[in-house]
Amino acid sequence: MVRIGAFLVGLFFAGWLFISFLIGAVAYVSEPPVPTVEHEFHLPPKHVSFSFDGPLGKYDQAQLQRGFQVFKEVCSACHSLKFVAFRDLAALGYNEAEVKAIAKQWAIKTPSVDPATGEASTREPVPSDYFPKPFANNVAAAAANNNAIPPDLSLMTKARHHGSAYVYSLITGYQAQPAELLKEFPDSKTPEGLHYNPYFANLNLAMAPPLTAEGQVTYGDGTKPTVDQMAQDVAAFLTWTAEPKLENRRRAGLATIFFLLIATGLAYMSYQNIWADKKKAA
Repeated sequence: MVRIGAFLVGLFFAGWLFISFLIGAVAYVSEPPVPTVEHEFHLPPKHVSFSFDGPLGKYDQAQLQRGFQVFKEVCSACHSLKFVAFRDLAALGYNEAEVKAIAKQWAIKTPSVDPATGEASTREPVPSDYFPKPFANNVAAAAANNNAIPPDLSLMTKARHHGSAYVYSLITGYQAQPAELLKEFPDSKTPEGLHYNPYFANLNLAMAPPLTAEGQVTYGDGTKPTVDQMAQDVAAFLTWTAEPKLENRRRAGLATIFFLLIATGLAYMSYQNIWADKKKAA
């Protein structure tokens, strides 16, 4: 009796799911989704190559240092790196003295208040400190950025599909709205204070173009600082902040695959050796 009851319950739910599927299919055919401006004009990330692409790819330390310079001189005015400590920069090739010198360029706010000015006190950072936020809180961040709170960039390339290419495309993708867009969707004009970018999900974002001219950052290694080069460099740096152990993970994966191949071969040979006489006897 219990089995019959369970069968009937299962049959009821299966039938209900099938009916729901049919209702949804009929609704989709009779009333197809209305095309939106986002679906029509949103573009996939541009194709761009990085040294760390592929299973054998590795970070280019020189590029990561250039990317950090772009972040420091351009992006850090609005964006934070709350999951990255100053001492982590040693992985980019900076020595201990250089890491300490970089840390001194920031100020760490303390809970105490300066009695003379009423402002929050600050202290000199140490390598173990994490990069401080550029704004005291979200209210201050929104007030300084057209009511938009700049996101933390520590894990941005992990949070977006094709993260490295997405960051590069977004930075280099600012443009005027296409005439076809305004013709097809006349109510979709970019609002005042926003900027049109087809690589952003809803096409309009509050962040102004961060890289606007060649030479905006001066590279110490002599690399020509074009907008395209700076965008690639900062995208590579943000990939490292999201995956600092990328190379170690890939090496471990390759070693594991190599080990499993050898173990599989040894297991097969052992099988053949142990069961060879048994097969003949059978």
